[in-house]
Amino acid sequence: MKVKTRFAPSPTGYLHIGGARTALFSWLWAQKHQGDFVLRIEDTDRERSTREAEEAIVDGMEWLKLEHDEGPFYQTQRFDRYKEVIQQLLDQGDAYYCNCSRERLDKMREEQMANKQKPKYDGCCREKGLAAAEDTVVRFRNPQEGEVVIKDHVQGDVVIKNTELDDLIIARTGGDPTYNLTVVVDDLDMEISHVIRGDDHLNNTPRQINIMRAMGANIPEYAHIPMINGPDGKKLSKRTGAVSVMQYHEDGYLPEAVINYLVRLGWSHGDQEIFTLEEMIEKFDLNSINKSPSSLSIEKLQWLNQQYLMKLNPTYVAAQLAFYMLEHGINIETGPALTDIVLLLRERSKTLVEMVQNCRFFYEEITEYDAKSVKKHIKEQTPSILQSIKEKLEAIEDWQAEAIQAVVQAVVDEKEVGFAKVAQPIRIAVTGCTTSPGIDQTLEMLGKEQALGRLESLIDYISQKSS
Repeated sequence: MKVKTRFAPSPTGYLHIGGARTALFSWLWAQKHQGDFVLRIEDTDRERSTREAEEAIVDGMEWLKLEHDEGPFYQTQRFDRYKEVIQQLLDQGDAYYCNCSRERLDKMREEQMANKQKPKYDGCCREKGLAAAEDTVVRFRNPQEGEVVIKDHVQGDVVIKNTELDDLIIARTGGDPTYNLTVVVDDLDMEISHVIRGDDHLNNTPRQINIMRAMGANIPEYAHIPMINGPDGKKLSKRTGAVSVMQYHEDGYLPEAVINYLVRLGWSHGDQEIFTLEEMIEKFDLNSINKSPSSLSIEKLQWLNQQYLMKLNPTYVAAQLAFYMLEHGINIETGPALTDIVLLLRERSKTLVEMVQNCRFFYEEITEYDAKSVKKHIKEQTPSILQSIKEKLEAIEDWQAEAIQAVVQAVVDEKEVGFAKVAQPIRIAVTGCTTSPGIDQTLEMLGKEQALGRLESLIDYISQKSS
């Protein structure tokens, strides 16, 4: 049987990190077996589903490069098919009409809970033979004997007795199908071989399997993935990382790093941390997914992102960086080539947004100096040091880091001061603060004219401040 997986989000919110991991695992399993990956939009919750959420899901999938082979399919476009199946189940005697009122059902559940029984429908209308009416729902006639065995790739064998299950509603008053019915019909019609989803769906699975059996269908294989917790081990919140996948994009993470991070949330292959996409596809195995919940760590994601900034082709990273430069209002025509920026700053930046902040001074004039840096590093002898540096730099014909470094060292020796007493004032002059790569590389990339002009500006600033 051909491997076919699906990702079936509800467009009631953005694509979050847990949904993205489910999509990734489904995509990887299909890729590993040369199968197909289906995108299905489960939009039957008409009140909460939005076009904006749908677009956010598709945008997140595209950014992560999880391309679907089929779809997107929309459940709201398949209502005729669902009604056909509901009628089929009614005709077979595997479903029936129920007119129990909300008040009766609430009272029944209260009594069951008071008697410490598991709340479930008592089958009141099961044998009444009711006809369709405005106040009737359709219930699935769940088997009353036997058991359902879920052979789960992650959870192992999960055995549920049919007596624990009730006759769930498969069509509401008015005829709209419910989740458990639409999912079954879609998985069967789309020939899904493997259902990979969060373990919060595990309690739905035996109900869905019984509906499949009633339809005479082949049962897909299942893999119910544990949830992702926050760093504190508790349920994810916005504060601990439960944000849109596109927020990670906005924060300057590379999609390759996010994919690598997601694949390691609950799955491992020895001690390996960094995987190429080809390695993920080759080594990924549903049976190797951990049964325990995993915890989100932004620090680990930042570390991985920096590894990718360093290992990916600088031209590719530069193309990604260009987006963030534009977003932050920086004109890249006024400074060095972005590939040079990447090579200079990739070991000093955890994200592309951080790289933008670290390189801003190359493209914009220095309009103010950091007060704490000035107070700490601008001393009485600083103007003399800066003047000496400026004069010696002016004499350099071949503006290269090696020659610049030799000038800085010459001034250190000449003035008989520590290296920082020379380098830090230079940094303040060219960056506005004391954070930058090596001063020789920084000045080389800034260019001779800009470097000399900024040194002159700091000398003037100190002079005005002391007069």
